[in-house]
Amino acid sequence: MTVAAPHTPTQSPMAVSLGTPLGVRVGGLDFRNPVVLASGTAGFGIEIDEVIDLDAIGGISTKAVSITPRKGNPALRVSEFAGGMINAIGLANPGLEVVKRDYLPWLPRHHPGTRVFVNVVGNSIDDFATVVEAIDGEQGVDGFELNVSCPNVKAGGLEFGADQQALASLVSAARARTKRPIFVKLSPTLGTTIVDTAKVAVDSGATGLTLVNTMPGLVIDTHRRKPKISFGSGGLSGPAVLPIGLLATWRVSRALPGVPLVGLGGVSTGDDAIQYLLAGASLVGVGTAALRDPRAPERIIRQMRQWADGQGVRDLTSIIGTLQWAQ
Repeated sequence: MTVAAPHTPTQSPMAVSLGTPLGVRVGGLDFRNPVVLASGTAGFGIEIDEVIDLDAIGGISTKAVSITPRKGNPALRVSEFAGGMINAIGLANPGLEVVKRDYLPWLPRHHPGTRVFVNVVGNSIDDFATVVEAIDGEQGVDGFELNVSCPNVKAGGLEFGADQQALASLVSAARARTKRPIFVKLSPTLGTTIVDTAKVAVDSGATGLTLVNTMPGLVIDTHRRKPKISFGSGGLSGPAVLPIGLLATWRVSRALPGVPLVGLGGVSTGDDAIQYLLAGASLVGVGTAALRDPRAPERIIRQMRQWADGQGVRDLTSIIGTLQWAQ
């Protein structure tokens, strides 16, 4: 893997974290702006350093990390469609020890002002706890994001997020291993119960929540009469998911006022990002848009600043959760 020369910041990375219209404080951490790269779309930062200015964004959620390496699903693993993208990567990653040794040290060393949240996956509650405990002492790691859409192998394959008792145990076990912020990433397939699930996660020790994970779906190649990706079904992301993520964010923000939320799903413009803030998110994830156009995160940040200037908003935190909904 070729390591690109790091970008040279025009100013100290922390000089822009506060005192600008885009600076936010979330979970006790200062972010230069609310835009964070979504897990699975940005690797561990080093992979995208040549194409995305990592000193311009607020933070990054890393690629998923499991105890042992995962090869993931066979190709074809990603396919675009009119409304976005479908993928079934299979949580491929080099495993805990390699991530600690070769990947995690790089981002804080080269881009110290960019916040780093490590996405954690596992087949059991012990798996999650082990990864969190092993990474907790690493320099430059600001927090964790728990992917509870993983199947609980010991409980017959039911997703952790769909089993409130298992979710409570998982989050509690992770919290016992770290004092750093923990965000729990929830799936939109929980439907109206996503609020109840969110409450369980927060009551069990989560600092905040990421809303939402990809939506399950199927895209068919009509010439071959087979699914477009080898796994068959996969996770939908991109513009089609925007209304789903916004509604989940609004519902949870109303039920859990003051709990930090990362709004995720379908963000491709500054207006999309502002919508998530109005719905109650404090941070906004960008994923598929950055895969299509690596300059999208910078453009989104620029458009958010233009919106704030045009609206006379001097502090973005002042608009969080201010959606006016006529009942």
